[in-house]
Parts: sequence; C-alpha cells; structure tokens
Amino acid sequence: MSNSPANLKINSKKNKISVVIPVFNEEENIRPLYRELKEIFSFTDREYEIIFVNDRSIDNSLIELTKIAHKDSHVRVIDFWTKSGQTAALSAGIDNSSGDIIIPMDGDLQNDPADIPLLVSKIEEGYAVVSGWRKNRQDPLMRIFPSAIANWLIRRVTGVTIHDNGCSLKAYRREIIEGIQLYGEMHRFIFVYASWSGGKVTEVVVNHRPRKNGVSKYGYSRIFKVILDLYVIKFLHVYISRPIHFFGKYAFRTFFIGFIFVIWAFFEKFVNGHSFISTPLPIVSALFFIVGFQVILTGIIAELLMRTYYESQGRKSYRIKNIIGG
Repeated sequence: MSNSPANLKINSKKNKISVVIPVFNEEENIRPLYRELKEIFSFTDREYEIIFVNDRSIDNSLIELTKIAHKDSHVRVIDFWTKSGQTAALSAGIDNSSGDIIIPMDGDLQNDPADIPLLVSKIEEGYAVVSGWRKNRQDPLMRIFPSAIANWLIRRVTGVTIHDNGCSLKAYRREIIEGIQLYGEMHRFIFVYASWSGGKVTEVVVNHRPRKNGVSKYGYSRIFKVILDLYVIKFLHVYISRPIHFFGKYAFRTFFIGFIFVIWAFFEKFVNGHSFISTPLPIVSALFFIVGFQVILTGIIAELLMRTYYESQGRKSYRIKNIIGG
C-alpha cells in the first residue's frame, strides 16, 4: 500500500462506488487485488461494488473470480462468450454497475487501490472526471515510449491537456459516462467526451507499481489504434451533424490541386510547346477531379445517413443541460 490506513478513510457520503476491472489472464493477480480493495473499503461505511469482467481468459482467472464472488456479495463477475477487448469489458462493467462514481482500473496490480480515496475526494469536489497520472511510471521503455507518443497526439488533437491518457485508473460521475457508447479503443477518450460536453476534468498523481505476475497486453500497435480513434472522435464531435462540411473541405482541396495541374498543363502547352499527350499532367489533373467528386458524393451519403440516424430515432442534434424560467 502506498498510504497508511489513517489516510485512507473515505468520506462517508451517499455516493456509491463501483470499481470496474477488466480481466484477461490475471489469475495470480486477482486475489491480491481483491484483498487490497477490501482493505480500502473497510475504512468506509458507504456502499460499494467490485465488478470483474472476464474477457475470456484462458488461464484460471474465471475460477478465482468465481470463488471470490461466491463468498462476497459486493463482488460481481461478468464473463464474456468471446474475447472482446478492454473497451467492451469496461462498457459491460459500466452498464451493469449501479454506483454514482465509476472507477475503472487494471487487473494487473500496477494500479494501486490505495489511490481510490483520492480520486473519490476529487470527484466530490465537483469534477466530472478525475484521471490518474502515472508520473513515476514503472514500466519498460518499450511501453513508455509508445504511450508518450499516444499522449502527445491526444493532447494535440483534442486540446485536453491530460498528461497520462492511457492510465486506466480514473473516476467518473455516472451522469457523465452514462449513455456513452464505447467501441474500438474508445475507453481511453471518455475524459475527452466529458471535457467537450462541459464537464470539469482534472488529474492527480497516482502510485504506479511494476508488474510482478503475468504479461503485458500493450505494445507499439496502440499508437496506430489511437490515431484512427482520434479521427473518429474528432469527426463525431465536430462534424456528426454536418458531415458534408468535413468531406467538402477535402474535396475542394482535391479540386484545387487538380486545377493547379490543369494550369501547369496549359503552361507546358502554350509556353514550352509541349503537347498535352507528352506529359502526364492532364491525366493527373483528371484523377484529382474524379477523387474530389467521389469525396463530395461520400459526404452526401454521410449526410443522408446522419439525417436518417437522427430522424428515425427521434434524436436531436443537441443536448439541453438546463432550462431556466418560464
């Protein structure tokens, strides 16, 4: 533990806490993690639940989880039919939780349960999301380096200045996370949605411990996943109700490049005396014009899909926070 029990007492307020833990092949870590969580919650009389989501582990993780769940009514285990990934596991855990404060964390013992009271106290100060910052990260360079690149990309694209976006240990108010549909690797961007929706986001330095058992599931491939997901969330946030503007922007850039090649071809013809058929410029310009038209058509299709999405479900393209007066 990183803190003494005297510092671990959680304010006895009404907020119920749900801890959500995705698990994949962590049989040696499950019981120690459970014991640490129980110790933390022994210092409060508030309601809590611990939800483990077994993502089709091929070791004895499910056996260990089942034993714990049978002995402790605070523990629930969700077992997937097929391996679905961390985002799906978190989504299932959140959907099946009942807490006012949701705290996801990894099942590998690198996140310290002793940091939970700090996260909860910041939430109860009025923040919508509190993100853990592994300032003194205990991982090999092959994990730290791709994570640093991913963090830089996320800060640049989203404008949300969180140091450690990849830290699983976070705390969310239920109202800010409820209704968010998570796909792909989108769990790492929940704080971005919260910030863009007007929620207050902060971060706190948390203890990070070296992995003792099991094998890491992360690598350099996460950089490419982050890049693709960043494009998606940026599009969904800025252009979901007007996709033609997104596609139109790139279409007109393509048209402009094609027009430059047309001017170049005429310059070669009438100034340098080169025939149109002696240079590839007309073909290149035609290619850019064709691509531009295809992008425009894609935008129109996206616009039709967007309107179908909203109108068929009676959805609005806005969310009202409050109505005052009248």
